[in-house]
Amino acid sequence: MRCLTPRRRKRLMLVAGASFVVSALVLMTIKPDSTTDILGPWERHRDDVVDPNHQAQSPGLSIGPPVLDKTSLGNYEPRIPRPEREGPGEFGRAVKTDLGEESKYRKSIMEFGFNVVLSDEISLDRAVPDIRDPECKYWHYPEKLPNASVVLAFSNEGFSTLIRTVHSIINTSPPELLADIVMVDDMSDKEHLGKELEEYIKKDRFQGKVRLVRNTKREGLAGSRTNGAMAARGQVVVFLDAHCECGVNWLPPLLAEIAHSRTTVVCPTVDVIKAEDLSYHPQGELARGAFDWAFWYKRIPVEYGNTMKRIGMKYFSQAYDAPAMAGGLFAMDRSYFIELGAYDPGLYIWGGENFEISFKIWMCGGRLKFVPCSRVGHIYRRGVPYKYPSVDGDVSIVDRNYMRVAEVWMDEYKEHFYTFKPRLRGKSFGDISQQVEFRRKHCPKSFKWFMENVAFDSLELFPTPSPNRLWGEFHLKETTLCLDTMGRQSTSQILGASKCHGWGGNQEFRLGTNGQIQFDEYCLVPSWDKTKVRMTRCRDSSRKVPDRDNWSFSEEVGHIRLKVTNLCVEVVDEKDVFLRDCSPDNPGQSFEVRPVK
Repeated sequence: MRCLTPRRRKRLMLVAGASFVVSALVLMTIKPDSTTDILGPWERHRDDVVDPNHQAQSPGLSIGPPVLDKTSLGNYEPRIPRPEREGPGEFGRAVKTDLGEESKYRKSIMEFGFNVVLSDEISLDRAVPDIRDPECKYWHYPEKLPNASVVLAFSNEGFSTLIRTVHSIINTSPPELLADIVMVDDMSDKEHLGKELEEYIKKDRFQGKVRLVRNTKREGLAGSRTNGAMAARGQVVVFLDAHCECGVNWLPPLLAEIAHSRTTVVCPTVDVIKAEDLSYHPQGELARGAFDWAFWYKRIPVEYGNTMKRIGMKYFSQAYDAPAMAGGLFAMDRSYFIELGAYDPGLYIWGGENFEISFKIWMCGGRLKFVPCSRVGHIYRRGVPYKYPSVDGDVSIVDRNYMRVAEVWMDEYKEHFYTFKPRLRGKSFGDISQQVEFRRKHCPKSFKWFMENVAFDSLELFPTPSPNRLWGEFHLKETTLCLDTMGRQSTSQILGASKCHGWGGNQEFRLGTNGQIQFDEYCLVPSWDKTKVRMTRCRDSSRKVPDRDNWSFSEEVGHIRLKVTNLCVEVVDEKDVFLRDCSPDNPGQSFEVRPVK
């Protein structure tokens, strides 16, 4: 990936759409059908919505912005230093593993996606490191802030990680600002999430602020969160995943932005808790949430180009605009969440809900911000401990969700999504008439406006692609080998070959009408000495591709050839890829393009 070099080292970081993003709920038996209730929350809960004009005048809302005063400690900052704590995992230190327990660790990671065995050794009240920018300690927030409900949706979560999330929220939130914690159980069947959980949350230390809501049918992440928001008592609803730990003074910075403008939606800075040893790490430089045309969530450093100036960012500690959220952790005015229609009820299980709500916020007149002084740690699963069911034969739940988002919100730009995912053209995505009608009535902004005015840096780094001439895997005839990026996803990385698997991923390429061969946002070009094939960032499709990077494919002889040369792609030793003189008699140069599953 290209390095961006002003002030500090920058990297565009892919937060793996399938591996990261948010922690998905495992709902293997849900099957969408025509009888599913798709009546939106706005219609079903119209009486619950506070009139915007009335709410704007209520205490703690529509008040002044936070103020940075470096001469005095912020008004919500702890006055007493945190005591040193000893014990496994304290202050985010890695928990030492026992070689004799490796089989238990592996089993736990397979079951939950992270090491619950080690989690059980850590105090439920452990402290995490304060890694905020030093300026964060000097922000002063309004004294009268709206209170908040924290919604935790879960399904078959590990007990200690779930309860540590609850403890962390209680321990780090000003009591007067925490209305309640709403735990939404999406049909868990693990014994520890039954009576044991019900009895645990009755403890006196929680003062009745922790409530458990159990779904009567499997709802998925989006549906469970909507149910939690409807049960919430606070003016603001904060959505967290069920395996998080909150940092020092995490809540007031979020509430202050919403208090200043109720149509502002905010995300904390999400740090990394490693799945293997529960150690705590900063996420890296400040970045804006973004996406490529295949709906992979991306991060673009705020110091890229003139972004800081364009979004009016003066301090590294202040909240700043972001086009899209990762989706797992965010806060917004509860009634505004309902007014926006909450989540599309047709988004099942997990996937796409982060883009849907991001587009909806911006295009319907709201604003999305990231808040550097609010830090929350999140366990990133090691692999995905479940499978996604199919909806329409060969269409996954995630792809179906993505199609719904593209069809409702992206206007003519949806063509770029289908260029990256051509196998989805013509597939069923369900009834979207209600979402289309909601947008028509309530959302005046176009997706073109959004891309040009909000996601301008995404357009620069993930340019619009040219239409496909062909797409699929480049299979070397008479072998089981395919061209493969080998997991290398950065500029100057070298192309290789490996056994074909038929599932796309690192083996799925597109040859555009402009002559570029593309994988995700990278294009194939010759190495500097023209002996190998390397990857580089693609050019905007509106710009002419240099002849030196222009490819052709001959279906007759199977050659992948640089147009202005007599050099063809050749597989050597079943793994290496070279550029060599084209020869119709060379079997290492004879490819066919096969569709992926």
